[in-house]
Amino acid sequence: MADALIAVPDDFPSVFEGSAAHDRAKKLGDVAVVTQRGADEEAELIRRIGGARVAINIRAHARFTDGVMAGCRNLKMISIWGTGTDNIDLDAAGRRGLTVCNTPGVNAFAVAEHAISLMLAVARRIPKIDREMRSGKWPREMLTQCLGKTLGVFGTGRIGTRVIAIGKALGMDVLAWSARGDQAHIAQHGARAASKDEILKAADVISLHVRLAPETRGFIARRELGLMKRTAILVNTGRGPLVDRDALLESLRERRIAGAGLDVFHDEPLKPGDAILELDNVVLSPHNAGQTPEVIRDGLLRAVENVENYLTGKPTDVVVAPVN
Repeated sequence: MADALIAVPDDFPSVFEGSAAHDRAKKLGDVAVVTQRGADEEAELIRRIGGARVAINIRAHARFTDGVMAGCRNLKMISIWGTGTDNIDLDAAGRRGLTVCNTPGVNAFAVAEHAISLMLAVARRIPKIDREMRSGKWPREMLTQCLGKTLGVFGTGRIGTRVIAIGKALGMDVLAWSARGDQAHIAQHGARAASKDEILKAADVISLHVRLAPETRGFIARRELGLMKRTAILVNTGRGPLVDRDALLESLRERRIAGAGLDVFHDEPLKPGDAILELDNVVLSPHNAGQTPEVIRDGLLRAVENVENYLTGKPTDVVVAPVN
């Protein structure tokens, strides 16, 4: 580890080792890859990074804290596979002279398709109907049609704007909220700008695409769920902590909202017996919205490309640069 230029300390489940991106990275210098879980322990993450100058971060369970950065004195760059940076102490990175880059937009179309798939699966009750038919039943319950319904989109980055486009194609009226308040950007993509509360009250489906940060943790909590229609569906393909877990469980159990489609959770992977598994008005997927061959290939290559550009003095997709 200590002699490697690049460390990949958290390739579990493994996607990097043996990939085209791995081959490309090896052309830059020695690459040390660890494919076992355990990088979520601070001391173990420090050990795995060792003396490397660059760390390629594959999984969000590896948390690059100030302590990790202090323990990896040669580390100068973290290249994230993906968009989320909530597992990186960005302030500490800047203070300690690290450059942090990510790969925004690579998975946008795949995640947007998945968000819409979760919406449709909940609205049409496909998993429940499928289970009942396999048990010999012939269910005839009423389903939800999306044509003419209102879709509320929180976050208008590349994923959010793609969700807007697909929602419009389905014949939905789309309301959108941007953290930057960019109404022109929202209008350009065919949606109508609205306040958070206006969307919560009006939307038949709400889809979350805001970045997890201290100010967005619990973005949807008891108050927000209380504003939603009893017939509304909540879709979350962003991060689990965007939604208050206890408040969501309560709302789903008591049918204060109709259902939810969830790809992300507070604890990943879900533990056996988790309360969310007991609910029949929820459709679940294991944080795999962007898990397509195209997204994996292109995202990993982009993460390595960011390393290449950093090493030549021209960093790209920079989230944090060293604080002078």
